[in-house]
Amino acid sequence: MKIDSEDNTERGDIVNAFSSSLLRLFGEYGASLAELTLIDYDPKVNFAVFRCAHKALEMAKASIIAVREINRRKAATQIIYVSGTIKAVRRRLGA
Repeated sequence: MKIDSEDNTERGDIVNAFSSSLLRLFGEYGASLAELTLIDYDPKVNFAVFRCAHKALEMAKASIIAVREINRRKAATQIIYVSGTIKAVRRRLGA
């Protein structure tokens, strides 16, 4: 996923923003089903890799897209690629 923000974004700020979005949209039960976890983040290019439970993929995607600010600064997110495995994501992205 690509993150465009007004300022440099730290790993903890990303986790907080996406967790808050998931809770706001789907509540605690939905958030527990999604199991959204930040796997990798490159602050130089503002690129992040998340994992989630496959049964909650649509909820995770909705919560990621719904993020409008990170650490009280405007932000926009774009899902670049979705895969069944982290290995496939890394191979696709050349990481």
